Amino acid sequence: MKKIAIIGGGIIGMTLANYIDQKKYHVTLFDDPTGQATSASAGIISPWLSKRRNKQWYRLAKDGAGFFPKLIQDFQLDDTIYRQSGTLLLRPEKQLAELLALAEERKKNAPEIGTIKQLSAEQTQQELPLLRPHPALKVSGGGRLDGKAYLIQMHKLAEKKGVDFISQRAQLADTTTVIYGEKREVFDQIILTVGPHLKKLLAPLNYQVDLRPQKGQLLVFQTAFKNSGDFPVAMLDGEADLIPFSAGKILLGATHENEAAWDLKETPEAFEQLTNSTRKFLAEPERLLEQSFHYRVGTRAYTSDFAPFFGQLNDHLLVASGLGSSGLTTGPYIGYLLADYLNTGNANWQEYQKELSNYIQFEKTLASN
Repeated sequence: MKKIAIIGGGIIGMTLANYIDQKKYHVTLFDDPTGQATSASAGIISPWLSKRRNKQWYRLAKDGAGFFPKLIQDFQLDDTIYRQSGTLLLRPEKQLAELLALAEERKKNAPEIGTIKQLSAEQTQQELPLLRPHPALKVSGGGRLDGKAYLIQMHKLAEKKGVDFISQRAQLADTTTVIYGEKREVFDQIILTVGPHLKKLLAPLNYQVDLRPQKGQLLVFQTAFKNSGDFPVAMLDGEADLIPFSAGKILLGATHENEAAWDLKETPEAFEQLTNSTRKFLAEPERLLEQSFHYRVGTRAYTSDFAPFFGQLNDHLLVASGLGSSGLTTGPYIGYLLADYLNTGNANWQEYQKELSNYIQFEKTLASN
């Protein structure tokens, strides 16, 4: 039986660990969750109305969203983890007509978008009573995912399958050897799913990686809305999203802080930024913004072109990173594709990305010195 190491227990690594054929491989997952984006995140699974021009990214995000029914069935994800809640997009009236046309066009190749309906200001408030009247577009196929709850569930399932977990930071001695603590261990295959830490992890092997860290902060409010689990999520006109969960839990986020990078401190500036941009959309701001709350803080990985990358780097190393703020949508599907490659040898990912060499380069001059 071959030995596989997964370094990084975020959304890709944990999904990958659960889809790998345990009869073919013995899996060890190195999980140092400090600053991990997934454990700090909760987000909206609704990529169909994105206006990003990168067609490869859109195909990946579309297929990632379409993958969720299989993911839910395979791993028993209940409503506390994922729910198809529907998505409201709040925009000025003129933009809604454009979004409606875009939604109808994209539904032809993405039926999972569900029903599409332009709502009046009053209908929007009926859908989500937190909001003041405001015109919106609703797509029924949108959903919400709690990244932290997802990781907890996937960790439990992986342990039952026999995956070994080591809660230490791992380093590479070479392409087959992992160093952790005082130990060194050789593996047949190593998969690196460590988000922005990939750059530092590959540096000793003379690889240069196009990645930068970005800090993200979410606010988690505990409210008295008993039926919040039935609310749709809302993509507001601006930076913030409103993400209701059950039992009165309402999330607001997230920030995109390029300068803060690895700093995981909670900041009042994040609270001000998120609440100020949201206040104008709320019917009674005090019912949400003056409730008890806590922060979730993590670090995302971004590439120069804002696109993710994943695949076989060399004979013994696979990599995946650069998910940015769409990681909850694309991450599980990338984990599945990497597992399918290990299980079957089929690399079904060329249509989703540029060549790895666009993001990772081997520095021969460094290697020769």
